[in-house]
Amino acid sequence: MQGILSRVMRPSKLRAELADMKAEFERTGRFGLLWGRSTSMQRVYEQIGRVSGTAITVLITGESGTGKEVVAQTIHELSRRRKKPFLAVNCGAISPQLIESEIFGHEKGAFTGADRMHQGFFERAHGGTLFLDEITEMPLELQVKLLRVLETGTFMRVGSTTPIEADVRIIAATNRVPEQAVAQGKLREDLLYRLNVFPINLPPLRDRIEDIPLLAEHFLHDICKREGENKRFAPQALQKMQSHRWPGNVRELRNVVQRAYVMEEGPVIGDEWLVFDAPSAQEQKGPYITVRVGTPLADVERSLILATLQHFNSHKEKTAAALGVSLKTLYNRLKEYSQEGSSGGSESS
Repeated sequence: MQGILSRVMRPSKLRAELADMKAEFERTGRFGLLWGRSTSMQRVYEQIGRVSGTAITVLITGESGTGKEVVAQTIHELSRRRKKPFLAVNCGAISPQLIESEIFGHEKGAFTGADRMHQGFFERAHGGTLFLDEITEMPLELQVKLLRVLETGTFMRVGSTTPIEADVRIIAATNRVPEQAVAQGKLREDLLYRLNVFPINLPPLRDRIEDIPLLAEHFLHDICKREGENKRFAPQALQKMQSHRWPGNVRELRNVVQRAYVMEEGPVIGDEWLVFDAPSAQEQKGPYITVRVGTPLADVERSLILATLQHFNSHKEKTAAALGVSLKTLYNRLKEYSQEGSSGGSESS
C-alpha cells in the first residue's frame, strides 16, 4: 500500500519544481518544453501539472505537428520516473512484421533471423515512460497484446512463455479522433477505455494565433544561438504569420522560421521570406482560368501551372505548394514548357 501511495503522491521536490515552472510561465510564456500563453494552452499546462505526479495512463490527442511528444516528455520530466528512460515509438513507422518484436522483444531463435535475444521498448523503458505515438496505426492483433499488458502489468518476449514485469508508464497519442478510429476499425474499443484514463487534447495552432509571435521568436532564438548570427523579425513578418492557417501546426511554423533565417542575409527578417508549407486562405483566392471542354489535359495543366506561377509573381515554392506538387515536379514542367518555346517565368527566391 505504501508503494502505491508513493507513486500517487507528488513528492515535495516535484511540487517545488512545478511551482518554479508556473513562475517561469508567468515571466516568459514557457512551461517546461512548451510555449504559449493562450487560454487553451494554460488548460493543457494545468492538466500536465495534475497528472505528471501520478502513475495514470494518458492519451494525448491533436492534429499532426501540435506537439504531442513534447507534452509526453514534459509529463515524464515532472514525474518520479524522470531519471529513468523516456522512449518514443511511432507505431505507424514500424512495419507490421517487426513491431511486436520491437515493442516486446524476442528470444533467440524465435523466428528466422532472430540470431540473438532482443530487448524491446518495454524492457528498455523499465522504470520510465513509454510513449506510443500514432497508437491507431498499431495492428489490431498487437493492440490485444498491449491491452493484456495494461491489464496484467506483465508481457512476454516473442518466442517466450515467461512473463516479465512491465514497470512502465504508458502515454499514448493519436492525430485521429479516438471514437472515430474505433468506428473505423483502427482502434479497439476496450483498448481506448484503457488508454483514455486521462485525456489531453492539444489545440491546433490556428486556434491560438496569439501564441504565434512567442513561438516564432522562440524558434528564431534557438537557431540564432545554434548558427551564431542574431536576426529578428520585422513587425510585418509576425503579422503575416498570424494570418496563416498553419495546417502543419507548430512543426510547420518551426520550418518556416528556419527557412526565413537561412534566406535573409540581413539582420531583419521581412515577410518576403515567409514561405509556408501550404498556402494561406488569402493566397488561395486568386484569378480564374477558363478551360474549353475537350482541351487536352496536358494543355490544361500547362495553363494552370503558368497562371498560378504568374499569380505568385514567379515564386516557385508558393506555386508548388498551391498546386500540391513537389518543387522538383514544378521545375520539370517549367523546363518542358521552356523547351517547347513557352517561358516559365523568371527565377525567384
